[in-house]
Order: sequence, then C-alpha cells, then structure tokens
Amino acid sequence: MDSAGQDINLNSPNKGLLSDSMTDVPVDTAVAAQAPAVEGLTDAEAEELRAELAKVEEEVVTLRQVLAAKERHCGELKRRLGLSTLEGLKQNLSRGWHDVQVSNAYVKTSEKLGEWNERVTQSDLYKKTQETLSQAGQKTSAALSTMGSAISRKLGDMRNSATFKSFEDRVGTIKSKVVSGRENGSDNLPSPTGSGDRPLPDHTPF
Repeated sequence: MDSAGQDINLNSPNKGLLSDSMTDVPVDTAVAAQAPAVEGLTDAEAEELRAELAKVEEEVVTLRQVLAAKERHCGELKRRLGLSTLEGLKQNLSRGWHDVQVSNAYVKTSEKLGEWNERVTQSDLYKKTQETLSQAGQKTSAALSTMGSAISRKLGDMRNSATFKSFEDRVGTIKSKVVSGRENGSDNLPSPTGSGDRPLPDHTPF
C-alpha cells in the first residue's frame, strides 16, 4: 500500500486505519430516502398509521369532553331530585360489589373456598375434633343435670327434716295469731316467746 495515501495526521481519528479512497466513498441518497422510518413498515404504511393515531387521539379528547358534560348533567339531575352524594356513593359501592361478585376471580375464589371447606369437614381430624366436642358437651350436660338433681334432693331432705318442720309450724302459729288478732281488732303482734299480753318491764333510768 502506498504510504502517501495513508492518513499521517496525528490528530485525525482515522489515522493509520483507512485510506482517503475508502473514506470518501459517496453515499447513494436515493437508497437512503427509500429506507423505511420503522423497521418492517414502508413510508406509506407509517404515514397511514400516523394519520390513524392522530384521529384516535382526537376522538379520545372528544369522548372525554362528552363524558365530562354527561357527568355534570348527571350531577344536576341528582341535585334536582334531592339525591345526596352519600346515596350516590352507596349506589356506586353496591354496583361495585355486584361487579366483584360476578367477576371470574370472585367466582373462582368462592369455588376454591368451597372445595377447601369440604376437604376440611371431610377430614379425619375434623371429624375427631367434632366428636370430642360433642362428647364433652354431653358430659357437661349430664354433670349439670346430676348437680341439679342432687340440689333438688337435698332441698327435699331439708324440707322433710324435723328442724324445718318445727320452723314451719312456728311460722304457721305466728301467722294464725296475727290473723286472729286483726279479726279481734287488736294490732298487737303476739310475742314469739309466749309472753302473751304481759307488758314489758319499765326500765326507768335513775
């Protein structure tokens, strides 16, 4: 290779790499102009897509304006009907909850929970636990019933005892004396000690 054709400029980025004949190759401008702007699309297709994009963006802006106008009109109608914001919020929540209930995710989750519940209730551990709790409840009921019977029996024995009968007889005697005293026009209660109508001793202080 001719040394005179080498780039001897020490400050050149192409020093010692390419010759002037290699770096000065002309570029075909016609080929560059025909290169598509986007890979896989021609200029006509790219221009058509740009026009469609501009149209869609314009439609989006128009729809937003229409939606805002509809919302204002809806608010005005609610105000004239006396519907408060809270009622509107309740309706929105109810509608949202209904949408959640009919959604595929909610339905699948409910089905999965139902399957888990069935598996748990049909498991041996759950059955054993249920049987144990049932037996414990039966034992508790039997113990309470036995305790109630014992208390009733004890009260019956006390009522049939001599002490209780003597007390009952005394109460009956006092009651009969009170009734007979009222029939005779006397308000003086009989003394339980059997002192009758004897006056109480006068404890006059010195």
